[in-house]
Amino acid sequence: MNLNFKKTFLAILIIFLSVSIGFAGPRNKLGTNAAPELLIPVGSIGTSLAGSNLAYTSGLDAMFWNPAGLAQLNSTNAEVLFSHMNYFADMKMEYFCAAAKIGNIGVIGGGIKSLNIGEIYQTTELQPEGTGTVFKPTYITANLSFARQMTDRIKFGTNVKIINENVAEVSATGFAFDFGIQYVGGESGFTFGIAIKNLGPSMRFNGPGLDREVQLQNGQKTTQRVILQDFDLPTNLELGFSYSFARYMKDMNVVLSAAFQNSSFSSDEYRFGLEYSYKNILYVRGAFNLLPQKETDERLFGPTFGVGLRYPVGGVMIGLDYAYRVMNEKGFDNTNQFFTINLGF
Repeated sequence: MNLNFKKTFLAILIIFLSVSIGFAGPRNKLGTNAAPELLIPVGSIGTSLAGSNLAYTSGLDAMFWNPAGLAQLNSTNAEVLFSHMNYFADMKMEYFCAAAKIGNIGVIGGGIKSLNIGEIYQTTELQPEGTGTVFKPTYITANLSFARQMTDRIKFGTNVKIINENVAEVSATGFAFDFGIQYVGGESGFTFGIAIKNLGPSMRFNGPGLDREVQLQNGQKTTQRVILQDFDLPTNLELGFSYSFARYMKDMNVVLSAAFQNSSFSSDEYRFGLEYSYKNILYVRGAFNLLPQKETDERLFGPTFGVGLRYPVGGVMIGLDYAYRVMNEKGFDNTNQFFTINLGF
């Protein structure tokens, strides 16, 4: 690796750490961040590993976890992915993305994520049983991604995301950026990754749903709009590393992975995962996380597990993945399930 790339890698690393320091703060903002749907995972592979595979994630699944991994597609030229998630409280998440190699430029991709939280029946002080009006909130996030293999060991990737939330004639629109780096340690089996996610300006709800009729001192009535407060995006810094035992095994591989997440909106989080694969066809995965700052440790989710299959059919690489995430909170279904289909061309 030549001197220029070493300098570039070091400069990007310094920028990442500087931004992290600027956004880190006291853990007194729990539940106050904008666009919480940005934190809901998509894709069964990363979910089954609880995001611990930050350092070696690849292909379309990497678009959410670490965009640098998008530089290494799991197929020859292009991939498409569809993921469905059964979230708790009957909420559902749909996710579709695609990416393709563009010559020596790199890999360009895009995706769209939609969260469906169901119907909400309007009630008021005068009509506590309901007005007959039904709201269907929409939460949509679209992203454009670019990733490139900078050297034989360094990958870089970025996402540009547009966020739109719409609830009962009130909406908010914002944008955010993700940046990621992966470093492959050659034949040693070690990989290292770093990512900053959801970096962007604050968001504010606005719209006719906030208009209120008020009476002035002269007896006349007028309409005024309630001005809501801005909310910051849930910016996170994540670091991860992994170790592959591939060089010690034949037809099999075991990868140990770990990651650390820092956020000013929640407790620091430590993630640990293990992935077993046989001939790059069958995959078995599992992970757990730790949140040491107990004053903000909600522990909504427990361990995660998953399985996957990869097999070529007629020139198309077909991938099927399933993830299962345990719910700790009583009163909800015990599982949080993800189903993903990946096609490589």
